[in-house]
Amino acid sequence: MAFKQKPKGILNLIHHSDRGVQYCSKDYVKLLLKEKIQISMTEDGDPLDNSIAERVNGILKDEWIYNVDDLDAKKAKSYIPLIINIYNDKRPHLSIDMLTPNQAHQMQGNLTRRWKNYPQKNRFVSDERYVSEELST
Repeated sequence: MAFKQKPKGILNLIHHSDRGVQYCSKDYVKLLLKEKIQISMTEDGDPLDNSIAERVNGILKDEWIYNVDDLDAKKAKSYIPLIINIYNDKRPHLSIDMLTPNQAHQMQGNLTRRWKNYPQKNRFVSDERYVSEELST
């Protein structure tokens, strides 16, 4: 589906994932290589290494999936594409200047980065400050 929706002329795509078995399969890797998409995977499968993707998945679950009564496989199959459409085309995101992901994707030039990836040596504490392990030892 992503290949069909990719705007023409978009080059240098990178597919980043955790080390889930589906992403490491021979057929999947072959498909990415055929489409000339670079493959990037987390070092050790640690979800913190893939924080942006994990955040997106969390939003989809928390804002929509967990609010559907009697969700079964059939309902999920029809509902998930609607959720993804809302997320990508209708839901503005603070981290990308209140654009939708598709609006940001179609822009030319750099987008002001409003999200943070913290180094692994930092740990999140309840008062929302980041404290280096080096300072706490």
